[in-house]
Amino acid sequence: MTHITISWVRMPDGQPGRTDGRGVIWLDKRLQQVERRCTITHEMIHVERGHDGCQRPRIEYQVRAETARRLITIDDLCRHGAWAHNLHELAEELWVTPDVAQDRLDTLTDDEKDHLAAVEHQPR
Repeated sequence: MTHITISWVRMPDGQPGRTDGRGVIWLDKRLQQVERRCTITHEMIHVERGHDGCQRPRIEYQVRAETARRLITIDDLCRHGAWAHNLHELAEELWVTPDVAQDRLDTLTDDEKDHLAAVEHQPR
């Protein structure tokens, strides 16, 4: 999306990022690399959907779920989830924030749950 301008600012409300839904994404300049990756993906989905301003909780939930799905494949989740001891360790290995890792786990489809369970029960 070459029409998007990223503007590095100090977000006054503590949010990691925001978009106008058309051509600007504002990112908090204090974000770490992993946080930037997750926030840019999240805000790009808002741009793709033409969202501007604050969204209703249901829309925000959908964007968070799509962000997690784009950043964490089921294969990566299976590979790292089989040995990770906790959510933070899993998130670190997947190069996402713990919130994004949790969103991915919370929004697994039934097929993905079955696939994950099958991998977890394989002998190592």
